[in-house]
Amino acid sequence: MILKTVKIETMIGNLTNCYILVDEEAKEAMVIDPAGECDKILEMLNILNVKLKYIYLTHCHADHLGALEELREKTKAKFLIHRLENENLRNTEINLTTNLGVKNIEIDADARVDEGDSLHVGDIELKVILTPGHTNGSTSLYSEKYKLLFSGDTLFKGTYGRYDLPTGSKKDIMNSIRNKLLILPEDTLIYPGHGMSGLISEEREIYK
Repeated sequence: MILKTVKIETMIGNLTNCYILVDEEAKEAMVIDPAGECDKILEMLNILNVKLKYIYLTHCHADHLGALEELREKTKAKFLIHRLENENLRNTEINLTTNLGVKNIEIDADARVDEGDSLHVGDIELKVILTPGHTNGSTSLYSEKYKLLFSGDTLFKGTYGRYDLPTGSKKDIMNSIRNKLLILPEDTLIYPGHGMSGLISEEREIYK
């Protein structure tokens, strides 16, 4: 397994983490949250010499999807998102594309995921965890084998995501963190939508 983090410049002035997850034997990859700078993502895929199987959005916000349409067009990869977020994707009041100066999304997901679904990139299995709070359809992806959690904007190192945006909820985000994410093994590595990675064990101390 190879994991690469591509730091993407966005209109909010805060770098977004775009992750490229690769199964070396199958030469397959998944891109999580292609926030922008499509050429940079494509360059990394070319360096790794892999075929992009999936593009996954943890949620619908504009600072996570700037390269979505171009990347999908150039790679023919399947675009995946939770079914609630697919509905939010074209609503500019929810996805914030107008606010952030990002082109409105004009495509639908190739597949809509639900909580408990399993995604496979070669032999890498990722479980979909519905983690509402930042948005009502925010999701995280968890690999039990590799002890990796891609938490989107739900859980960050030392803090949590905003809940004051459309469809957000403080009650929901706290429930998602305490009852869905912090129950994972303590040595699980957290890879958030922004900022540095961390460990579940470190975050448990905060939410006692």
